Amino acid sequence: MNIVLIGYRGTGKSIISRILANNLHCRLYSIDEEIVQKIGKTISQIVLHESWDRFREIEREMVEEVTTKAKNSVIDCGGGVVLDKRNVIDLKRNGKTVLLVSSLEKIIERINRNTDRPPLKKGLSFEEEHRQILAERESKYQAAADCFFDTTYLKPPQIATKIIDFFKKKDWI
Repeated sequence: MNIVLIGYRGTGKSIISRILANNLHCRLYSIDEEIVQKIGKTISQIVLHESWDRFREIEREMVEEVTTKAKNSVIDCGGGVVLDKRNVIDLKRNGKTVLLVSSLEKIIERINRNTDRPPLKKGLSFEEEHRQILAERESKYQAAADCFFDTTYLKPPQIATKIIDFFKKKDWI
Protein backbone atom coordinates (compact mmCIF):
# COMPACT_ATOMS: atom_id res chain seq x y z
CA MET A 1 0.00 0.00 0.00
CA ASN A 2 1.39 3.39 -1.01
CA ILE A 3 0.98 6.50 1.12
CA VAL A 4 0.12 9.34 -1.23
CA LEU A 5 0.43 12.93 -0.01
CA ILE A 6 -1.79 15.51 -1.69
CA GLY A 7 -2.64 19.09 -0.83
CA TYR A 8 -1.97 22.68 -1.69
CA ARG A 9 1.44 24.31 -1.91
CA GLY A 10 3.03 24.99 1.44
CA THR A 11 1.15 22.36 3.43
CA GLY A 12 4.32 20.34 4.06
CA LYS A 13 4.00 17.49 1.57
CA SER A 14 7.67 17.36 0.58
CA ILE A 15 9.21 17.38 4.04
CA ILE A 16 6.58 15.11 5.58
CA SER A 17 6.94 12.61 2.72
CA ARG A 18 10.72 12.45 3.34
CA ILE A 19 10.15 11.84 7.05
CA LEU A 20 7.54 9.16 6.32
CA ALA A 21 9.77 7.33 3.84
CA ASN A 22 12.69 7.47 6.26
CA ASN A 23 10.64 6.28 9.26
CA LEU A 24 8.97 3.50 7.26
CA HIS A 25 12.21 2.53 5.47
CA CYS A 26 10.54 2.69 2.08
CA ARG A 27 11.03 4.35 -1.28
CA LEU A 28 9.97 7.94 -1.83
CA TYR A 29 8.69 9.15 -5.18
CA SER A 30 8.31 12.90 -5.56
CA ILE A 31 6.28 13.53 -8.70
CA ASP A 32 7.79 17.01 -9.12
CA GLU A 33 11.36 15.78 -8.60
CA GLU A 34 10.78 12.87 -10.99
CA ILE A 35 9.59 15.36 -13.63
CA VAL A 36 12.64 17.60 -13.16
CA GLN A 37 15.00 14.60 -13.45
CA LYS A 38 13.30 13.23 -16.55
CA ILE A 39 12.79 16.51 -18.42
CA GLY A 40 15.98 18.24 -17.27
CA LYS A 41 14.19 21.52 -16.52
CA THR A 42 12.76 22.98 -13.34
CA ILE A 43 9.00 23.31 -13.05
CA SER A 44 9.44 27.07 -13.33
CA GLN A 45 11.33 26.62 -16.61
CA ILE A 46 8.69 24.26 -18.01
CA VAL A 47 5.89 26.70 -17.13
CA LEU A 48 7.80 29.76 -18.35
CA HIS A 49 8.94 28.27 -21.69
CA GLU A 50 5.93 26.07 -22.37
CA SER A 51 2.84 26.50 -20.15
CA TRP A 52 0.99 25.21 -17.12
CA ASP A 53 -1.03 23.03 -19.51
CA ARG A 54 2.15 21.40 -20.80
CA PHE A 55 3.37 20.87 -17.24
CA ARG A 56 0.05 19.16 -16.38
CA GLU A 57 0.52 16.82 -19.39
CA ILE A 58 4.00 15.90 -18.17
CA GLU A 59 2.69 15.48 -14.63
CA ARG A 60 -0.02 13.13 -15.92
CA GLU A 61 2.60 10.97 -17.67
CA MET A 62 4.75 10.89 -14.54
CA VAL A 63 1.85 9.88 -12.28
CA GLU A 64 1.13 6.99 -14.65
CA GLU A 65 4.78 5.96 -14.64
CA VAL A 66 5.27 6.22 -10.87
CA THR A 67 2.04 4.48 -9.91
CA THR A 68 2.93 1.56 -12.17
CA LYS A 69 6.17 0.88 -10.28
CA ALA A 70 5.52 2.19 -6.73
CA LYS A 71 4.82 -0.55 -4.19
CA ASN A 72 4.69 0.11 -0.43
CA SER A 73 6.16 3.54 -1.08
CA VAL A 74 5.48 7.16 -0.25
CA ILE A 75 4.38 9.36 -3.15
CA ASP A 76 4.66 13.14 -2.82
CA CYS A 77 2.38 14.89 -5.31
CA GLY A 78 2.37 18.45 -6.55
CA GLY A 79 -0.52 20.63 -5.45
CA GLY A 80 -2.34 20.44 -8.78
CA VAL A 81 -2.26 16.67 -9.24
CA VAL A 82 -5.97 16.46 -8.34
CA LEU A 83 -6.91 18.61 -11.35
CA ASP A 84 -6.85 15.48 -13.52
CA LYS A 85 -9.25 12.75 -12.33
CA ARG A 86 -7.07 10.11 -13.99
CA ASN A 87 -4.24 11.01 -11.62
CA VAL A 88 -6.46 10.45 -8.60
CA ILE A 89 -7.66 7.10 -9.95
CA ASP A 90 -4.08 5.95 -10.56
CA LEU A 91 -2.82 7.18 -7.18
CA LYS A 92 -5.66 5.48 -5.29
CA ARG A 93 -5.33 2.18 -7.17
CA ASN A 94 -2.51 0.98 -4.88
CA GLY A 95 -2.53 3.69 -2.27
CA LYS A 96 -4.34 5.76 0.27
CA THR A 97 -4.37 9.51 -0.19
CA VAL A 98 -3.47 11.76 2.72
CA LEU A 99 -4.66 15.33 2.31
CA LEU A 100 -2.47 17.85 4.11
CA VAL A 101 -4.25 21.11 4.92
CA SER A 102 -3.17 24.32 6.59
CA SER A 103 -4.47 27.82 7.21
CA LEU A 104 -4.10 30.24 4.31
CA GLU A 105 -1.93 32.48 6.50
CA LYS A 106 0.51 29.65 7.25
CA ILE A 107 0.55 28.54 3.59
CA ILE A 108 1.42 32.07 2.47
CA GLU A 109 4.13 32.33 5.13
CA ARG A 110 5.65 29.04 3.92
CA ILE A 111 5.38 29.87 0.23
CA ASN A 112 7.01 33.27 0.77
CA ARG A 113 10.16 31.43 1.86
CA ASN A 114 10.36 29.74 -1.55
CA THR A 115 10.31 32.34 -4.31
CA ASP A 116 11.04 29.86 -7.13
CA ARG A 117 7.41 28.80 -7.41
CA PRO A 118 5.73 30.04 -10.60
CA PRO A 119 2.44 31.93 -10.18
CA LEU A 120 -0.71 29.93 -10.83
CA LYS A 121 -2.79 32.93 -11.89
CA LYS A 122 -1.70 36.31 -13.19
CA GLY A 123 -3.15 39.69 -12.39
CA LEU A 124 -3.91 38.95 -8.74
CA SER A 125 -2.12 39.84 -5.54
CA PHE A 126 -0.03 37.04 -4.06
CA GLU A 127 -2.57 36.39 -1.30
CA GLU A 128 -5.63 36.64 -3.55
CA GLU A 129 -4.08 34.22 -6.07
CA HIS A 130 -3.63 31.57 -3.39
CA ARG A 131 -7.03 32.22 -1.81
CA GLN A 132 -8.74 31.69 -5.20
CA ILE A 133 -6.75 28.63 -6.22
CA LEU A 134 -7.25 26.99 -2.84
CA ALA A 135 -11.00 27.64 -3.02
CA GLU A 136 -11.16 26.25 -6.58
CA ARG A 137 -9.30 23.06 -5.62
CA GLU A 138 -10.81 22.39 -2.20
CA SER A 139 -13.62 20.10 -3.41
CA LYS A 140 -11.18 18.12 -5.57
CA TYR A 141 -8.83 17.65 -2.61
CA GLN A 142 -11.71 16.54 -0.38
CA ALA A 143 -13.04 14.11 -2.99
CA ALA A 144 -9.61 12.54 -3.47
CA ALA A 145 -8.72 12.22 0.23
CA ASP A 146 -8.91 9.03 2.26
CA CYS A 147 -7.93 11.04 5.34
CA PHE A 148 -6.59 14.49 6.17
CA PHE A 149 -4.19 16.12 8.63
CA ASP A 150 -3.89 19.80 9.51
CA THR A 151 -0.27 20.98 9.42
CA THR A 152 -0.93 24.55 10.60
CA TYR A 153 0.38 24.19 14.15
CA LEU A 154 2.31 20.91 14.28
CA LYS A 155 5.89 20.24 13.19
CA PRO A 156 6.48 17.85 10.25
CA PRO A 157 7.78 14.97 12.45
CA GLN A 158 4.60 15.21 14.56
CA ILE A 159 2.41 15.01 11.46
CA ALA A 160 4.41 12.05 10.12
CA THR A 161 3.91 10.21 13.42
CA LYS A 162 0.18 10.93 13.34
CA ILE A 163 -0.07 9.60 9.77
CA ILE A 164 1.83 6.42 10.63
CA ASP A 165 -0.30 5.83 13.74
CA PHE A 166 -3.50 6.41 11.76
CA PHE A 167 -2.41 4.01 9.00
CA LYS A 168 -1.51 1.34 11.56
CA LYS A 169 -4.92 1.67 13.26
CA LYS A 170 -6.61 1.21 9.90
CA ASP A 171 -4.32 -1.74 9.05
CA TRP A 172 -3.20 0.10 5.92
CA ILE A 173 0.46 -0.53 6.79
